[in-house]
Order: sequence, then C-alpha cells, then structure tokens
Amino acid sequence: MALTLKSLATPLLLGAFFILVLQVVAEKPISEAKVESAILKESIIKEVNENAKAGWKAAFNPQFSNFTVSQFKRLLGVKPAREGDLEGIPLLTHPKLSELPKEFDARKAWPQCSTIGRILDQGHCGSCWAFGAVESLSDRFCIHHNLNISLSVNDLLACCGFLCGSGCDGGYPISAWRYFIRRGVVTEECDPYFDNEGCSHPGCEPGYPTPKCQRKCVKENLLWGKSKHYGVNAYRIHRDPYSIMTEIYKNGPVEVSFTVYEDFAHYKSGVYKHVTGQSMGGHAVKLIGWGTSEQGEDYWLIANSWNRGWGDDGYFKIRRGTNECGIEHNVVAGLPSAKNLNVELDDVSDAFLDASM
Repeated sequence: MALTLKSLATPLLLGAFFILVLQVVAEKPISEAKVESAILKESIIKEVNENAKAGWKAAFNPQFSNFTVSQFKRLLGVKPAREGDLEGIPLLTHPKLSELPKEFDARKAWPQCSTIGRILDQGHCGSCWAFGAVESLSDRFCIHHNLNISLSVNDLLACCGFLCGSGCDGGYPISAWRYFIRRGVVTEECDPYFDNEGCSHPGCEPGYPTPKCQRKCVKENLLWGKSKHYGVNAYRIHRDPYSIMTEIYKNGPVEVSFTVYEDFAHYKSGVYKHVTGQSMGGHAVKLIGWGTSEQGEDYWLIANSWNRGWGDDGYFKIRRGTNECGIEHNVVAGLPSAKNLNVELDDVSDAFLDASM
C-alpha cells in the first residue's frame, strides 16, 4: 500500500495541527433552566424541515424522547486533546494514485464482517470515544485477519484509566488506539458492556459511574490474557477527504470526532449540516463509507452508538468535503495485530509497520 507518513517535527507545526485536530467549538454558557429542559424541541424540527436548503429532515427521535439537555450532553464524551497527546502519533496521507468509487459502504464491501453493520447503544455513559475505537478495530480484525469478533468497550472504558480520560465522563479517541497497542482489548464475551439496558430504565439520572476494572472474564472458561486482541499502531489521517476515503477503502472503518449541536439530536434522514442550536459537546462515531445524495450533496456515511431508535436506523449522513462540524480534522485509526492470534501479519499490516517504524 503506497502511503506517506508526515511527522510533526517542529513545535510550530505541532501547535498548528493541535488546533486543527480538535475543533470542538467553545460552548456558550447554558442557563440552568435550559439544561433541565427537553433536548427535543418542536421549534428546532420546524426550523429544519421548513428550510429548503437544510438538506435533511428532523423528527422526534424515540431514543431521546425523555432526555433533558444535560442528559444528552453526557453522551458527548470527546474531551479536548491534552498537550502532548499527539506527540509521536504519525499523520497519514494517502497519495492520489487511483480513482475511488463514487459510493462506498463497508457493509457491502466486506459482507462477511457482521460487526460492521451493528448499531450499539452507549446507554447514558459518555463512552462514545471508546465505542468508536473498539467498533472500528473489531471491523478491522475481520477485514485483515478474517476474524469475526466483537471486542469489549468495557475493557477500554474501565481499564485504560486516566491515560484515556475519565471513562463515562469522556475520553480521548487517539488514547484508545494507543491502549490497544500497549494493553490490547478483550472480547465482548469476556467483558460485556456494563449498561445493557440503555437509557429507557429508571435511574438514568444520575448517570452510572464508570465501571471498575476487573481484569477477569465473566465466563470462567475464558482467560483475560488469552482474550486480548492488540493493535499494531495508532495514527491520524490527513483531513483531505481523499486520504480519509482511501484509508476506509483499503483498511476499513475509522473513528471520527465532531462537534454536536442541538439540532443533531433531531436528525432523521438526509445529509446533515448544522442549521440551528447551541454547541453541546464533542462526539465520536464510526465512519464506514461515503456517497452523493440525489440532490448532489457529497456525504459521509456513519454508524452512531445511540441505538436504532435514533436517526436513520442508527446511521446518519453528514456533508463531506467542507469539514462540517470539524469532522474531517479528527480522524484516527490503527491496524490490528496478529499477536495472540494463530495467523500471520498480512501484507497491508507488514507494509504499514515497516513504514511507520
């Protein structure tokens, strides 16, 4: 695989890229009354649906029917990057050597990989940063090693600690991928997600605390160490849409972060772009493809972690090529390792490992 790795060699370049990598918009203070008001509003739905240039439709998503603004904000768990988080993390740029398809859907490209088409539910924990990473790595184990497994969000959420952030109170996507290299991640069968009821049950308020790290499989016949699956590397992808598309086309889904506004909670169909409402926080999701709408709008195809009761059966499309809500500045990924597996590293992994080391 032909690719170029650009290192951030000077403090000046590092500072410039740091600004680009996390474009989480500074939030305006939200009044106490608004924080406790419902996140879904008829006025927002009306404003979006009556805007001929919006390009998408809004609705009362059942997933958030009883959510307040504060409950919704809790789900947005991407923290602003800390100083030093990006040191040593390569920036990947794919050269334009060939034409890419006008439309691409990882679910269709790799139909044998059942994890690609799963829509999960992070419940009422700000664990999106962990979901986006674990889901993408699970997909890549199938794509590169023909291993159809679901990896454990709970392992990453509970056991990465302060290096990844604050668990259910938010974390850092790139740190999740570094955790895969250092510690690996067990299967979901070994360590299932702690909140299997989602947010429909009593007790959504206050939110559950971050689960404790047990380092023990729930099933006695499974061993924690032997259940670990590792990453080869962790890298960022250049914000150029071609590089992002090529990375997905060659290696599989990636994790992306973006700024969420109030109107996004109401998304139902079409190609999203921000129309109205305040910034709520940063959110991480799994990018699985791209295309162009019938109206000629280029989009990214994304799997969310808010259950199938939100959006277009759990998915959404967002405008591509304009860095909508900062989504093209915050793309991270890594390749799966053969460590702990009875397989050899594939050619793609070998090539990337040689280039990055």
